[in-house]
Amino acid sequence: MIIVLKLNPTPEDVRTVEDHVRDLGYAPHTLNGEVRTVIACIGDETHHADLHALLNLPMVSEVIPIQKKFKLISREVHPDPMPVSVGDLRISGDSFHVIAGPCAVESMEQTLSTARFVKQSGATLLRGGAYKPRTSPYDFQGLGRDGLKILADVKAETGLPVVTELVSERDAEAVAEVADVIQIGARNALNYALLTEAAQTGRPVLLKRGLSSTLQEWLLAAEYIAKQGNPNIILCERGIRTYETATRNTLDLSAVAAVKRETGLPVFVDPSHAAGRLDLVLPLARAAVAVGADGLLVEVHPDPEHALSDQAQQMTFDVFREFVDGIKPYVQLTGRDHAF
Repeated sequence: MIIVLKLNPTPEDVRTVEDHVRDLGYAPHTLNGEVRTVIACIGDETHHADLHALLNLPMVSEVIPIQKKFKLISREVHPDPMPVSVGDLRISGDSFHVIAGPCAVESMEQTLSTARFVKQSGATLLRGGAYKPRTSPYDFQGLGRDGLKILADVKAETGLPVVTELVSERDAEAVAEVADVIQIGARNALNYALLTEAAQTGRPVLLKRGLSSTLQEWLLAAEYIAKQGNPNIILCERGIRTYETATRNTLDLSAVAAVKRETGLPVFVDPSHAAGRLDLVLPLARAAVAVGADGLLVEVHPDPEHALSDQAQQMTFDVFREFVDGIKPYVQLTGRDHAF
């Protein structure tokens, strides 16, 4: 960090700040300019106290951080892409993947028929919620352990890796037994105890951006996972809450481009939850591919009108086939390998 002193500090002021810097574990290097005096503080900001506390000193004007707080996932430490392995799949910048399936696991027949169809159409991973965090306590909350059993049976039948959400720390072990990728949803994106628990399962983690999270908060949430020794993280932009009401959320595609400059982790986009309406899923998906997303997460259901959640945004089988045809030219233009 760099500490900028107020104008015309006395030698005693400078010594006072230097002493505080040493007490906090850093080595001070004072630079005396014609107008300003600055003190460069040498030390690892991730292992020492935060020097912003020195703003309480009357002679200090600013404290400017230099090192990224999300050190383990930053391009400063890992300048090259950080691929994530899911079974035999390699999720990285040279491939493109579609995760598809129902919002919620409702029955064996519904889940298996969907899995078979999306695999045939080119999806490489199956999504499906056994646990569903819902805004209303009266809405369908998922089948729980029964839903996990269905996902396990469908995986055994189709061979598709499973992506499913972890909602509670107490279910981490059960979810990890079935999931090939553990999803942390937007409502839990800043639940640090849950992030830590998910990381400790050793499974790859798909981390959605929080409802109103800044990019730094999103990346620091990923850092919680990496800090547990689990670097297998897929970031997922799913839209943020704004004043706009035409869509369920506002899809922030600038975040995809910005985050890919900060980290080599794969970045997916969820146009289903961003739009909340079927007619916008394809155009948003095309834009996501164009801006550099490494994959998409979309919802498919054999009978969306009678789905137990998110009816308006789930694709029928026919619509999903059209969706894959609609994004294929865009993926091909990027030169990425794909399954459709």
